Amino acid sequence: MPAEPMTDARLAKDAVRTQWNEAAAGWNDSSRIIREWLREATRAMLGMAEIEPGSRVLDVAAGAGDQTLDIAARVGPAGSVLATDLSPEILTFAKRNAEAAGFHNVETLVSDGEALAIEEASFDAVVCRLGLMLFTDPLQGLCEMRRALKPGGGICTVVFSTPESNPCAAILVSTALKHAGQPPRDPYQRGSLFSLGKPGLIDMLFAQAGFTQVATTKMAAPFRLPSLRHYLDFARSAAAPIVKILEGLEPARRQAAWAEVEEKLSRFDTRAGWEGPNELLLTAARR
Repeated sequence: MPAEPMTDARLAKDAVRTQWNEAAAGWNDSSRIIREWLREATRAMLGMAEIEPGSRVLDVAAGAGDQTLDIAARVGPAGSVLATDLSPEILTFAKRNAEAAGFHNVETLVSDGEALAIEEASFDAVVCRLGLMLFTDPLQGLCEMRRALKPGGGICTVVFSTPESNPCAAILVSTALKHAGQPPRDPYQRGSLFSLGKPGLIDMLFAQAGFTQVATTKMAAPFRLPSLRHYLDFARSAAAPIVKILEGLEPARRQAAWAEVEEKLSRFDTRAGWEGPNELLLTAARR
């Protein structure tokens, strides 16, 4: 039987999987920082999805699963969590972290968020934290999440808003592209960090996917760290899209890129440390 042809979509998916397989250890090592950064947004996400004790929850694009632990604690032993991700390597960390935390109500499944290998109407709630904007087809991803929900079930996703409201990530991307000799990109291009930040877009996609009671809330999520150096260390180890852009450069050019990033981000230094502005969009709906 001839091999399945390598379509552009499949090549793109394979590239994303490889990218996050390579970044898995760095992302997991940064879990404490990420958990603190997104603590309030995660709490709001779980509440807006109406996750309760005993709920069966689907965590899409779960990564190393720090939010999975919060879900597992919230649903308790009578509930359960299925953490899915395109990257098998990063899910290995999610599984280990759940076991180390003593949670026996967490399962993991390597699965593309745009083609979830799960039964229809099998979950009380679905969440996706900072994953949906990276999908090659976010509408298809939302259709799959809706398919997974029981009638009346709740969903909440978290994505970045506009580049202007997330200057740190925007600076990382633009500076990396410049030093790599690549032209500026449309910040809202599909699969990018800000792809769902355009006002009104995510609400429209939720409606097109068939959800009801769609509501989006903006939430400030500043990145507070002891120093800018801590943020740069985090970006070098966990910001997979940026690392991918810079990895092919000669060491001197790569160092120059990071030096320019440091200079531009130093404006967010404060007397108490370093505080980088971020703004997230939390979208809740029901099936």
